[in-house]
Amino acid sequence: MGHVSDYHGESFNPLGLKGIEFIQFTTHEPDYVDRVLKGFGFSKLMKHREKHLFYYRQNDIHVLVNHGETGFERAFAEQHGTAICAMGWRVENAEVAYSEAVRLGASPFEPGKIGDCDLSLPRIYGIGDSVIYFVGTEQSVKLDPNNPSQGSFLQSEGFVPLESPEIVPDKGFLVVDHLTNNVYKNTMAYWANFYKQIFGFNEVRYFDIKGQKTGLTSFALRSPDGSFSIPINEGNESKSQIEEYLREYRGAGVQHLAFLTADLLDSVEKLQGTGIETLDISENYYNEVFERVPNVTEDRARIQRLQILVDGDEEGYLLQIFTKNLFGPIFIEMIQRKNHHAFGEGNFKALFESIERDQERRGVL
Repeated sequence: MGHVSDYHGESFNPLGLKGIEFIQFTTHEPDYVDRVLKGFGFSKLMKHREKHLFYYRQNDIHVLVNHGETGFERAFAEQHGTAICAMGWRVENAEVAYSEAVRLGASPFEPGKIGDCDLSLPRIYGIGDSVIYFVGTEQSVKLDPNNPSQGSFLQSEGFVPLESPEIVPDKGFLVVDHLTNNVYKNTMAYWANFYKQIFGFNEVRYFDIKGQKTGLTSFALRSPDGSFSIPINEGNESKSQIEEYLREYRGAGVQHLAFLTADLLDSVEKLQGTGIETLDISENYYNEVFERVPNVTEDRARIQRLQILVDGDEEGYLLQIFTKNLFGPIFIEMIQRKNHHAFGEGNFKALFESIERDQERRGVL
């Protein structure tokens, strides 16, 4: 495991990147995805006038879910199952960002035989032939709960409020903290350069992680505005967690999303009864973790009961927990940060071995 550099404020930002505007799922199982999203505290608020495309929201996390019968999204679901087929990235000016991205080497989206996308926003290909849309700040969804679509891309793209919005209690998730990509062996540097050269991401961490039976290497990149990160993993054994993902997903793609919360213990307790399961942690993990990270102020008994992971340094700490696979091989991380912007490096071995135990139960190892 190695450390490269820490983030020191906004830097070279060729596309004017300002964060994640939305995440889009495609699925053949809309009822299941709906149930999971509501379990996490997302309310179903809008629908496209003409398409099987729905809008969910919790604070500044915006999720679109497609279950249409044609087009790019349908083809993506045929290839990967329920998956994150697209993301919208917030930029200063969408057309300018698109033109500059293509000039810097990005591939513009081409409908071809599979059909066009749900949205008409400027777009390029991202990881695993997913789509990255550009949403100008003037089209960003405003945080006005009474009229979120006014003046936004939702309004211009044809979304209308549901006659009976399906409001569920907020679980405290605020923004997408990071999203992790899994890629084929020997392609990690290619994808790291994709994010660095086109978008201006900064490499902030490098990891070489060993479990009991398998391992992986990972780059962690942070967006030039500092609002989110993208770790990129590649496996180094045929039965590694990364290789299992690539086989089941049938390609490179987003392995997990991380939702940021200000109170992880409260958020996790509110998930109980939803059917969303988290990974089990070895009993001896808690024998030494509070010696390693002594400045934790939350109730330690609650942390252990909820099986939450802890990591940090003298300046701060984080709390994190991971679900079991929810959408094919895709899972969700939940994270709380207190003046600590790393990725839980001290937990990687415990997490890695927990996933190995889950692989053993499923007969993969």
